[in-house]
Amino acid sequence: MRKLSSRELRRIQSKLLSSLGLDVTEQNVAKEVVLRLPDRDIVIKEPTVVILQVGGEKVYQIIGGEVSEQKVTVSEEKAPVYEPSPDDIAIVALQAGVSEEEAKRTLIEVGGDLAKAILLLKSK
Repeated sequence: MRKLSSRELRRIQSKLLSSLGLDVTEQNVAKEVVLRLPDRDIVIKEPTVVILQVGGEKVYQIIGGEVSEQKVTVSEEKAPVYEPSPDDIAIVALQAGVSEEEAKRTLIEVGGDLAKAILLLKSK
């Protein structure tokens, strides 16, 4: 049995995978891949990335690289603060019979849900 060159092996691999309906594309070496999880980030430096396409779906395979983990700090997790529009404030204040400042505080507290803010203010 003769030894195949790497070029011949890639061509055979490509034919075999194509016959199975798979398309594999190597994306060379990436600078960095970051996986953001709820409690930490996994950083992989200089991995090889391969994309496997099956039908309309893509599967990304990350091979090798230097792996490090970083804990997510509380300041990074904060969601942007909701700021109600003047129209929303006016509607809530009018419907609940309260001041605009109180309507604004309640809207921020309920995350912008107008109906919930009105019901909460009317129940006080």
